[in-house]
Amino acid sequence: MSKETLSPNEVKEMLIAISDKIIESEELLSEADRRLGDGDHGLGMKRGFTAAKTQLETLEPTTVGQVFSTTGITLMSTMGGASGAVMGILYQNGGTALGDADSLDAAGLSTFMTAALEGVTNLGGAKPGDKTMVDALAGAQEAAAASVGLSLPEAMKAVSDGATAGMEATIAMIATMGRAKTLGEKSIGHPDPGAVSISIMFQVATAYVG
Repeated sequence: MSKETLSPNEVKEMLIAISDKIIESEELLSEADRRLGDGDHGLGMKRGFTAAKTQLETLEPTTVGQVFSTTGITLMSTMGGASGAVMGILYQNGGTALGDADSLDAAGLSTFMTAALEGVTNLGGAKPGDKTMVDALAGAQEAAAASVGLSLPEAMKAVSDGATAGMEATIAMIATMGRAKTLGEKSIGHPDPGAVSISIMFQVATAYVG
């Protein structure tokens, strides 16, 4: 049965499901990173989301923002490096923007995505077209903004499709940021690992609300 809105506890369940899938995807994410970077993205994500899951399991949330912010703070403090900072700010900024909302609907999803994208771009300086997770995140944010009037399952599916399209677009791009920048044209043909992570997250979220 689809969920029209999510309670704080349901958002918690959704993020635990996302954590499980990211942990399970460690090798896939590490392989994606080996093609463009130093190959540690999957390990960092696994470490961060293992810690996030532990925090979430004992959390008794009163707002949906609290769930997202707790996840973000935990990722920042346990992942390390650039990935930890940007993944952490994604969730923390999005959670802060939701304030004391006691449920998540399509409008709240758009609020979350706009703040998440703003936090990540302000922190890292990447923009769409740079072959980073921002490409997937921007695709997700655009879809969320266009889906405010839809049901939550419809909006989340649109966001997931936007994230996946953004991730797939990175395959044809030349990296201009981070370690992958040194590869130049050799970076063409491979998706950005951070964008792959974003795509996975929203696929899980769509399955949860659907």
